[in-house]
Amino acid sequence: MTLPINNNSSSNTFSPCNIAFIGGGNMASAIIGGLLKRGVTAGNIQVVEPLEEQRLRLRQQFNVQARETSGPGLAGSDMVVWAVKPQSFKDAALRARFHTRNALHLSVAAGIRSDSIAHWLATERVVRAMPNTPALIGQGMTALFARPAVTLADRALAGNVIQTTGEHLWLSDESQLDAVTALSGSGPAYVFYFIEAMVESGMAMGLSQQQAHKLAVGTFVGASALAHTSSEPPDVLRAQITSKGGTTHAALMSMEQDRVKTLFMRAMHIAKQRARELGDEFGSV
Repeated sequence: MTLPINNNSSSNTFSPCNIAFIGGGNMASAIIGGLLKRGVTAGNIQVVEPLEEQRLRLRQQFNVQARETSGPGLAGSDMVVWAVKPQSFKDAALRARFHTRNALHLSVAAGIRSDSIAHWLATERVVRAMPNTPALIGQGMTALFARPAVTLADRALAGNVIQTTGEHLWLSDESQLDAVTALSGSGPAYVFYFIEAMVESGMAMGLSQQQAHKLAVGTFVGASALAHTSSEPPDVLRAQITSKGGTTHAALMSMEQDRVKTLFMRAMHIAKQRARELGDEFGSV
């Protein structure tokens, strides 16, 4: 069965079938929006979302089916995307499992391991994904892991769905997803944190808030684009603009003396540990 494609779409190559979302928050909305832009028809998308306000928003924004609870309507789903909070996953899975056993399951829930998901849903066709919030504007970075029972066709389908939100890469070891969570999953918050600091420093040095914000954000956008397109590693790019005795050198030496890099790396290890704890806390079978 091939998914219908909108005639107005610029793409006619995206061909999964019916896709259901359990949870209709920001990440689900990002994926739904990406699917619709690729030509997937709204009639082939349904969402289970307990909050009435969210359901109304989903219907108005995307014209998709949105219902309060799982039921027989999920039985025709070829893929189920799990976009629920970790603490809600088990209960939601146990309610849906009898209707979704024939589907491929794609989880974007942080921390919940595929062993738990497979047990709760009574299927081995499970893919775990760790996206990040730039997916909301189609510039996300997502890592995926597939259980052994996931076929090549299943992997292609999961990859096609996720690539509507940006870039992705596959992992061979599920335990690496905890590191991914700490690095890229939480990573946008680190960037925003540094932008905050740059804006505050700019204002303290006499710039207006608008000036400091524009300069800080523009710097991150430009530097990220340069790192993305350059064949040089970040340490070389950094060295190229760090003249000994200059302003950049002075700033970086101050950060080194204050152990900024060491403390930043420590923070990411703590984030990784918390991702593991989430799996232990909410993923018991």
